[in-house]
Amino acid sequence: MPPSQLKRLKASLREQGITGPQKSKKQKKQQRISRAEQHALKAAALASIRKASNPFDFKHPARPRKFEYTTSRPDDANKALGRPGVTKSQGEETRKKTLLPEMNRRNKVGGILDRRIGENDPTMSLDDRMMARFEREQQRKRSGNVFDLEEADEEVELTHGGRSLKFDEDVEEDYDAGSVKGSSDSEEGEFMRQKRKRDHEGKEGMDVPQEDQPDRKKSKAEVMKEVIAKSKLHKYERQQQKEDDEELREELDKDLPHILAALHGHINKTALPPGPLKAPTKNDFGINPERAVLLAEKSRQEADKEYDARVRQLLQDQRAKPTERTKTEEEKAKEEADRLKELEEKRMRRMRGEPETESEEESEPQAKDEDEDAMPDDAAEFGLSTEIHHSSRPPGIEDEDDFLFDDDLVASGSEAEISEELEEESAQDDTMGMDDDDDFLKDVLPGKVKETNATNGVLTIGAGTSPKLAYTYPCPRSHEELLEVFKNVPSKEIPTVIQRIRALHHAGLHADNKAKLADFACALVDHLSYASSQELATPLPTLENITRHIHSLSRSYPTQIATRFRHHLKQLKESNNPTAGDLAILTAIGSIYPTSDHFHQVVTPATTLMARWLGLTTPSSTKDIAIGAYVGALCIQYQRLSKRYVPELVRYTILCLKSPSLTPILRDAHVKSILALSDLWSTSPAFIEIFTPLLSPLKTLNQSVALKHLKIALQNARLHRRPQLLHNHRPLPIKSSNPKFEEAFDPNKHYDPDRDRAEANRLRKEYKRERKGALRELRKDASFIAREKLREKKEKDRAYEEKYRKLVAEIQGEEGREANVYEREKRARKRKG
Repeated sequence: MPPSQLKRLKASLREQGITGPQKSKKQKKQQRISRAEQHALKAAALASIRKASNPFDFKHPARPRKFEYTTSRPDDANKALGRPGVTKSQGEETRKKTLLPEMNRRNKVGGILDRRIGENDPTMSLDDRMMARFEREQQRKRSGNVFDLEEADEEVELTHGGRSLKFDEDVEEDYDAGSVKGSSDSEEGEFMRQKRKRDHEGKEGMDVPQEDQPDRKKSKAEVMKEVIAKSKLHKYERQQQKEDDEELREELDKDLPHILAALHGHINKTALPPGPLKAPTKNDFGINPERAVLLAEKSRQEADKEYDARVRQLLQDQRAKPTERTKTEEEKAKEEADRLKELEEKRMRRMRGEPETESEEESEPQAKDEDEDAMPDDAAEFGLSTEIHHSSRPPGIEDEDDFLFDDDLVASGSEAEISEELEEESAQDDTMGMDDDDDFLKDVLPGKVKETNATNGVLTIGAGTSPKLAYTYPCPRSHEELLEVFKNVPSKEIPTVIQRIRALHHAGLHADNKAKLADFACALVDHLSYASSQELATPLPTLENITRHIHSLSRSYPTQIATRFRHHLKQLKESNNPTAGDLAILTAIGSIYPTSDHFHQVVTPATTLMARWLGLTTPSSTKDIAIGAYVGALCIQYQRLSKRYVPELVRYTILCLKSPSLTPILRDAHVKSILALSDLWSTSPAFIEIFTPLLSPLKTLNQSVALKHLKIALQNARLHRRPQLLHNHRPLPIKSSNPKFEEAFDPNKHYDPDRDRAEANRLRKEYKRERKGALRELRKDASFIAREKLREKKEKDRAYEEKYRKLVAEIQGEEGREANVYEREKRARKRKG
């Protein structure tokens, strides 16, 4: 067990010779040290013992220097960084002097504040305070009256009228001027005039201000004089500049004929008209050569007549004027909606057998004017026109909004208003944010005249368009409402109904139509899945038209439609069993959204779900093989631009080719997918590894054509494959530069060549250090305040306990005295009794 602190202290004192046996006289004589030196040695020994007694009083570095050889101070490793105990005690004393009085004065109102000199300065002694107060009192006494000239310390200069009074100079000047003998009357008069002028200037003080004279505010007259003088100066400078420009211009005009003569020899001869040209006049350098030839060939009178005729022709030309104001997109949409409503009312009146009014007959366009001899076709009124429309979309039109506005959107029969010609919309995007529907409106709103379907001079509707088809429909906002609208509508007429709903409820007609069309688009997405899943499936052209309408609406309502597509994808994820509706949704996604995006909110989940199904499913039936063929075709369509590798598709195709449930039709479909994949991934470095496993199934199925095509592609891939090589270039030497040495290098210092960045780092480091120091001081202040509060509380508790004990002892003593008196009285009564 190590010795205690007391034993170590005694041992240190004995070693230093401070304690222990006394030295003999002989030993003292041998040392021969004075008493002062003895005291100094003793104090040094005690200081060293005091330092070594408590090793925790010193703060040493946590670890040695990182680079010992870079410093010339080897003793720094053992040097103490500070004394935490001494620093803590000093901080405690400082807080007792500064923070404790402030804490004691907190929440205290009133009192006397001593503002005497040096009273709150602890560094001033009592004598210094008394001396400072005495000096301040004497200064107040010496100040006296500011107008007392006798007791003033400095010389006071007397002034009059803003000028100092210097009598000696004036007297000498006056004396010299008046003491000249033989001066004439004229000289005396000149002297008096100068003196009066000098006196007048002295009174006004305008010309030259004295150095000691304070600045005064200029009068209005003086300011106006300065403004007028500056204005005259600027005017004079402008005149001088103008005169200089005139002189320069005259000099240039003198040399102008020589310049024109020099330029005349360099005229471009090719710019002149063909044919013989007569030379212009010799001295006419400023005329156009063509005009000079014209004037040379014709007389002056003929040239003037021709000029007047051309001027009259220009005056008679009328400028193009707009025939009518261009309508906005909202106005065009409103007119189309009103027209469809009017046609619906007429159709209902015809169905009820009501006669037409005279105003309607007068307002009908005369369709028979085009062909007066043509006979009307009564069958056209009931939709029995002989003209057959195979498709509502003509060739070359790829967007649903680009469909020609066919006759299925107007009233049928012999009504004259059917002959209204429809034009294609060519206006630009409107300013109300309806630019996403401009393609749709080009087929609905009046614009460019299109050829209409007419038979014998009478317009007819398209084949398959029922005359009972309404012109106005409510805008369904859910799939149930949409099914109610489509309940009595044939499948092939569904696109017409959708187009009429979009025209009637255009977003520019009413503020609520935007939300209605958004819900209508989501209902169309649901109907696309619903119609594909029914037993009596909707025809593919109708599904294609619905998809095109969704594509058109997705431009205006991308968020709602994308959210609805993701809802169907979430259902597919939960079931992992794709139905016909799910396949229709996946097909629509591939045709609506860009499938080449690296990450898309709708396409990426769809691609992931298809790859998941192909990777986790084993083909066990003909249905699985058919679904795999369709999903594989979708994957190829999705990757036709990005050409990303889909390993699940290759794996599922191999399993399908080896399945016993494979039919010839499905076999051909999978073989076509393989050939499409070989063309798609022909540039892939892993082409050989991807398609080599497909040779065996194709050979087993006797697919010679596909096998030959794949072998040729593999052979080309082997020929084009090259092993990886390093860059073939000459060896590049390592860049070397002369090392930069710092005379006083410090590893703890950062040598940044960027001064601004170095200054910013320095300020940031200084701010961090100051912030840490401030937080540390605040924590110490809080700890000091908590200790002081605890000490005050203990003192109050101790005083309370002491007072309580005194009161209890006093009460107990009084009770004891009373008890003794009671006992004595009791014993006395017993004795008497």
